[in-house]
Amino acid sequence: MDPGAIQLEPAAASIPPGAPVEQAAAAQRFLLKLYVSGITPSSARALASLRALCAKHLPGRCDLQVIDVYQQPALAASDGIFATPTLIRMAPLPVKRLTGDLSDEGRVLAGLDILP
Repeated sequence: MDPGAIQLEPAAASIPPGAPVEQAAAAQRFLLKLYVSGITPSSARALASLRALCAKHLPGRCDLQVIDVYQQPALAASDGIFATPTLIRMAPLPVKRLTGDLSDEGRVLAGLDILP
């Protein structure tokens, strides 16, 4: 794991062969990257909101990396980060991006294509 990144506990998601499409979608793993700017109130709010959303809507199906742009500027530049907080859904594809306040759960769910 990258220095300055925090990863939530991954949980095994097994989908039995021949399972309905809805069950397969419900077991889908999400890889999220949250870019923040140091330890600021905005960064803390974004992280708390995202952790609560993952616990509520993606229990055991979410890997979260938190990257501080001050500690890892090259990684931020390679992902095209120009503002924080920025959330990137790396998986499942397609990649999705949200920038700004992550406290509006409905906005974040819609932006990430996560159905409650």
